Amino acid sequence: MFPTSLVGAAILFSILSHDLAVAKVVVTSDIPCRPFHEIYPSGKELCEKMWDGSFVYETNRSRAYTMWFFDKDNPNDEVTQNLGLSPPALCHLRYLHKDTPGPEPDTFAECHPWKKRSCCTEVTVNSVQKLKESYGPEWHWDRCGPLSPACERFFIQEACFYECEPNAGLFRKYPDSDYNASDPSHNQWQMSGMPIWSDYCDAWHRACRNDQFCAHDDGNFFSCAAIYEEVQTMDGGTVVGIVFGCLVIVALIGFLGFLVFRERTGQPVFKPLEQQAS
Repeated sequence: MFPTSLVGAAILFSILSHDLAVAKVVVTSDIPCRPFHEIYPSGKELCEKMWDGSFVYETNRSRAYTMWFFDKDNPNDEVTQNLGLSPPALCHLRYLHKDTPGPEPDTFAECHPWKKRSCCTEVTVNSVQKLKESYGPEWHWDRCGPLSPACERFFIQEACFYECEPNAGLFRKYPDSDYNASDPSHNQWQMSGMPIWSDYCDAWHRACRNDQFCAHDDGNFFSCAAIYEEVQTMDGGTVVGIVFGCLVIVALIGFLGFLVFRERTGQPVFKPLEQQAS
């Protein structure tokens, strides 16, 4: 029979091991998931809520941008002129973007509408996987499970649009005239209020109607990403604590096992006081 202390240590180790397994699962179930049509009643809510106000649903086609096109020339340049602006000579968004828009090589395929004049490089948009993973796992659009091909295509188009469209920089949330590098709430990558063609938003909503997506904060993708980062940080600390506890218990079990072995072989490590005195 094992001593009670050894059995107790083994039970505690089992409990800690179970807690560690549970901690590993937390990250995969950190967000509430619901069908698109339950989160966004229409294409308007999808375009305006999902991207935290980056886009505005616009029914006037002459004043609305599109996130994808097949024209030889970029139709979004004409929209910019209709809004009384000039197509930008610089790429105002700052993250993985180029400094100035320009052509890309013939191998530029995934985001091909912008091959002639783009703010992205082929390296950053050369595959769907690259587009999805560039900003970290918190920004993966399939965190609630795989999307249907029709639905995922719209996320790919939006990713290309954000990375490559020069006119998107005209709607930077904190333009250079307002940007304050010392203000932690400011950044150079976020957009605000860019009008998107209503038909495009509605088509996106139809394509994704029954797909699952993050429902936190009314489907705000930015808030969902923040949840992931918060859970990851909290979970990382928990796992470190549990691992340390498990290592201590393993060491304790090994030491107790050694004591039992010595006692059974007639060579106890700790002798009774009367034996030590003699």
